[in-house]
Amino acid sequence: MKKYYLLIVFALVSINLTFAQFTLDGQFKPRTEYRNGFGSIIPDAADPGYAISTRLRLNTGYTFDSYQFYVSLQDVMVWGENRQILPDDQNDSFAVFEAWANINLGKGWSTKLGRQVLSYDDQRIFGGLDWAQQARNHDAGLLKYSKDRFMMDIGLAFSQDFDNPTGFQSVGTAFNTSGFFTYKTMQYAYLKQKWDSFSGSLLLLNNGFQNFTGEGEERAADGVSNLQTLGTHLNYKKGSFGASLNAFIQTGERQGELSVEGAYLLGLDLNYKATSKVGFGVGMEVISGNDGEAGETGAFFPLYGTNHKFNGFMDYFYVGNHANSIGLFDIHASAKFQLGETSSLLVKVLNFSGEQELPSGEKSLGTEVDLVFSKKFKGYGLAIGYSQMFASDGMYELKGVTEEAAADSQNWAWVQLTFKPKFLNTAKND
Repeated sequence: MKKYYLLIVFALVSINLTFAQFTLDGQFKPRTEYRNGFGSIIPDAADPGYAISTRLRLNTGYTFDSYQFYVSLQDVMVWGENRQILPDDQNDSFAVFEAWANINLGKGWSTKLGRQVLSYDDQRIFGGLDWAQQARNHDAGLLKYSKDRFMMDIGLAFSQDFDNPTGFQSVGTAFNTSGFFTYKTMQYAYLKQKWDSFSGSLLLLNNGFQNFTGEGEERAADGVSNLQTLGTHLNYKKGSFGASLNAFIQTGERQGELSVEGAYLLGLDLNYKATSKVGFGVGMEVISGNDGEAGETGAFFPLYGTNHKFNGFMDYFYVGNHANSIGLFDIHASAKFQLGETSSLLVKVLNFSGEQELPSGEKSLGTEVDLVFSKKFKGYGLAIGYSQMFASDGMYELKGVTEEAAADSQNWAWVQLTFKPKFLNTAKND
């Protein structure tokens, strides 16, 4: 960890108060959770989970005429996971969350290189996943263009782990890190145009996943499966009314040469601000499921989006799960109440069904109710949440727990504080 401290010291010493801007800020986010059915049906014989986790970040940025430089150091801790008086961090969670440079190429062009957050539109396909304490980042290079109300990002990534028994990599580029749609290669183009009350974006994305043959010492790299995701996000807002649309398709191959045919995601959300203190929303989302054909799938997966934001806060779908299942048909309604200048209450109800039938022929999965109270204080924020899942027969079948063996109530509660201290900003001294 000493090298990271030295990096911060070097950045501080390098401040040029006349020609550059230096910022130093942080984040401290403790969250306590009571889990009694979060993520899946909890059996009656299992005890609920309770724990406190903390995200700690230290961020430093340096802005000069020709480039920007940014580093974010992060640690994620669960209270009590380290045995007393140990000299090291047993969970090995300390990491560089972001480290990038953005070089100004002139006339609206720039290039951003390094570890960074990729987040676009409503974060359905690319998102920062800020709810998860570890969040999500990418090691990539971007060619960026922005002029007036138009922007374009061209992204490229080539992932490597140098995982070689001899301790070095001299032949080949086999990528051994896998799981959760971790890619060997990625290429994408994102284009967005804004107008007065309307905006539209287009995403063209290709992910290459490393394939292998054999097991153990016989395991060898065997080509790449390429999955293409294509689609658009449209957003309209005028006065008190707003609407947004997501439409995406997937084709090609998933990891392991699984052919993808006819996979799609279609979502529509409408919102209306009835008064300055009350807003309403309704929407639906259909995500295609596996049609059961051998050697292929019709299931869509939203890849690197902030999936916690969609399909219920209890994370029963597409949060490390539901990757090649029956898909989802989600109908939801919400109301947000402004309780004062600094506090609000969100109430959301979601009804879930499968896009495909379960083996029993059942489609209905259940209904979830989410409540979130938020309040801003001077210098920090508080959020309190409660969610209840009312599972139907299909949910028990999907999660592999019989109704008789499940706990009587499936719920989840949490309390979170967020502190974002600003330690230094030389622009304020100009």
